[in-house]
Amino acid sequence: MKLRARAEQFPLARTFSISRGSRTVADVVTVSVEANGDTGFGECVPYARYDESIGSVIGAIQSLRLPVDRNELQQCLPPGAARNAVDCALWDLEAKQAGLRVWELAGQAEPGPVVTAYTLSLDDPTEMAHQAARQASRPLLKIKLGGPGDLERLEAVRSAAPAARIIVDANEGWTVSAYERLIPAFLDLGIEMVEQPFPVGEDAVLDEVERPIPVCADESCHDRTSLARLSGRYDMINIKLDKTGGLTEAMALRDLARERGFEIMVGCMVGTSLAMAPAVLVAQGAAVTDLDGPLLLAADRETALRYEGSDLFPPASGLWG
Repeated sequence: MKLRARAEQFPLARTFSISRGSRTVADVVTVSVEANGDTGFGECVPYARYDESIGSVIGAIQSLRLPVDRNELQQCLPPGAARNAVDCALWDLEAKQAGLRVWELAGQAEPGPVVTAYTLSLDDPTEMAHQAARQASRPLLKIKLGGPGDLERLEAVRSAAPAARIIVDANEGWTVSAYERLIPAFLDLGIEMVEQPFPVGEDAVLDEVERPIPVCADESCHDRTSLARLSGRYDMINIKLDKTGGLTEAMALRDLARERGFEIMVGCMVGTSLAMAPAVLVAQGAAVTDLDGPLLLAADRETALRYEGSDLFPPASGLWG
């Protein structure tokens, strides 16, 4: 078995901003695992919010003792970007060696297309209205918020895209007073869900505030061990493979979360089609899918996922799985 990890950079179509900062490129780590003439591929996006960097992720991957299988991998690396890329590459390798698709190996039904949200980057109200007008025909928009002027931003977006369903993501950017001030307006504007309003470690306030709109845990939810402290506080969880540490844990988290009464959202970091492809399997039947990473790039990988408007189709075998 040969394991390789390399850094790649994909320019974005426009600057992408959230409450914590901005970026103009997607920095990813691409992994390949070769065995007996077959090669599996995976991709991850190291995230500084979780103390990850390109260097630390590649170092963790290169520290693995080979050969390694998916079950061993869960013990060798913690949840996070490094394990995600290797886990997805091992799934891809197993599928190629077995002459099957990944969903067959996982005992799942053949996946179908899903409707993905399209994310509007945090900006001033005028620019966010321009973004919304360009995407007004999409059925679901996700709006990045998280600071002064949020109500004006959202009013501008709603005016520019009156027919779209809207969800919002504060990326830990609100105080309790900001949340309580905004919620009545969100109800008036038809906002369907609020994602991660408060910082991790401060979300116990959700035990006390009203939740007339479903609240989704993102930064507060990584893997199955997260669920116990989320019960009663959140209505939904956002599953991202770069947080769970791969497809293996993502599917287990999804199934357990449903058993415990959570709705499911499947999201992504800003990456290429190779990163989104495994998540399409997890997104089957999800209440919200947010796998628009490739739509934010100036150019995707040569072999890419098929998007028709906001309809995202399962990956062809030439890409992954």
